[in-house]
Amino acid sequence: MSTQTAAQHRAEAKTSYNAFMAGCPSRQLLDRISDKWVALILAALGSDGPHRPGIDHEDGPRSMRYSELSRRLAGASQKMLTQTLRSLEADGLVTRTVTPTVPVTVTYELTELGLSLNHVMAGLKDWAEAHMTEVLAHRDAHHRATAEH
Repeated sequence: MSTQTAAQHRAEAKTSYNAFMAGCPSRQLLDRISDKWVALILAALGSDGPHRPGIDHEDGPRSMRYSELSRRLAGASQKMLTQTLRSLEADGLVTRTVTPTVPVTVTYELTELGLSLNHVMAGLKDWAEAHMTEVLAHRDAHHRATAEH
């Protein structure tokens, strides 16, 4: 019986993931990355979040302090933001850097893996923004049709 290296084991596992199977880890990952806060955090750290006129005009990913992320993600509770950032860090999508200043400075930044996901998520965000008018029209028509019955 031969033993596999870690790289061989990962390569074999990569071909065996199937998100249609209930216990597959890829299904858990899909569940995590489909969360709205994940998409918004990735967009913000990827410099695609809302920009302040004359201040934020960077054309690439950047690190952000927790307080800045919190301000950009209107409606996210402190608990939700903290939990989401921790899960993204655990998955290797975000790095957290603590600088021993007074007070302590904590910044977050996308990893290479996070950047690759950000490119995919940016396409979904762009699609949603481009097609929102059509979706709203369909929702309205559906609501009218079901209200008549």
